[in-house]
Formats: sequence, C-alpha cells, structure tokens
Amino acid sequence: MGDSQLKKLVIIGASGHGKVIADIALKNQYDEIVFLDDDKTITECAGFAVKGTTENIEEYLSWDFIVAIGDALARQNIFEKLENIPCNIVSLIHPKAVVSRRVEIKKGTVVMAGAVINSDTKIGKGCIVNTGASVDHDGIIDDFVHISVGAHVAGNVHIGLKTWIGAGAIVLNNLSICNNCMVGAGAVVIENLDEKGTYIGVPAKRLMKE
Repeated sequence: MGDSQLKKLVIIGASGHGKVIADIALKNQYDEIVFLDDDKTITECAGFAVKGTTENIEEYLSWDFIVAIGDALARQNIFEKLENIPCNIVSLIHPKAVVSRRVEIKKGTVVMAGAVINSDTKIGKGCIVNTGASVDHDGIIDDFVHISVGAHVAGNVHIGLKTWIGAGAIVLNNLSICNNCMVGAGAVVIENLDEKGTYIGVPAKRLMKE
C-alpha cells in the first residue's frame, strides 16, 4: 500500500477524551494518528505524538480531522475553524456501538463503545454519544451536544445546540430541551426544558443561582 492510501487522522485535543477517540480510530483502521493541542507542555497522548498546536492544522490538510474537546463551545470554535480552512472532518463510530440503519450522523460526531442509537434519529455535527449512552427512536440531537456516559434519552426527544446531558441522566420521551443546557449527572428530565441553565435532581429542576 502506498503512502497516499494510508488512513491518517489528526485528533485535536490531547486529553482523556482524545485517548478514547484514538482507540476508536484504530478500530476504524487508521494507519497513522497524531494529536494537536494548544497546551505546548503535552508531548504525547495514548502513545501517539502531539505534533503541535491548532496553528499547525494546515500542515495536515491531506489528513482526516476530528475534534476531541469535551467543552461544547471550545469544540464548536475549533470545528468551525476546520470547516473554514476547509479540512476533511470525519465521524467515528466504535464497532461495538449499535446504530440503526436509519440514523443520520453528521460529520465530527463520535459514538463510543456500547452506545445505542435507534431508528430515525438525527445526530448533528460535532456531537458526543459517550460510552454506554443511548438515544432512542426519532430523536433530534442538535450540533455539539454531549450525551455522557450511561445517559439515556428516550424516543421523540429534541436536544438543542451545545446541551450537555450528564452521566447517568435520563430524559423521558416526547420532550424538548433547549440550547445551552446542562443536565446534571443522574438527573431525570420529565418535562420540557425551555430555559437555558443547569438542571439537577429527580425530577430535574433548574438551579436558580449559577
């Protein structure tokens, strides 16, 4: 195989999240993986070299890219920088995830091991469906949403832009969550969340002082 046929990936964000994405990339037959990170003190991640910062993106224009940053706004900012260059942003799905044939997943999204995404769900750009999380049928997950480890989203749920669903949280069916919400770990959402903010508890209630 010639060098031009090798699958090459740049992961932006040399963090714990980046380590998991590197493992998924290997399982998706990537031959070469490098990291970029704006923390110049980091030199390696998951056994792969950190080759520079986001200022070095244009040195890798023939490579695929994915953003491995948990913070939604930071992830969006880097993602849009890649789009404007433009770079080839890819999605990565762990082979042990269960994804219906009738699911739409836009670029830059990562689906971790053990995740389940059921029929007729639409997942936006730059999302994270983390380890063991599930999104049931007919969901709409807007761009840069993070559905954390072990969180479960029932059917016919719409989750707005940059919302974070915490570890082990549950969202009941036929609900809508607005943009820029944070649902705390273990919370149970039983009604629409129409105002951005942080919601905790069972049932989930908005924190009045943040």
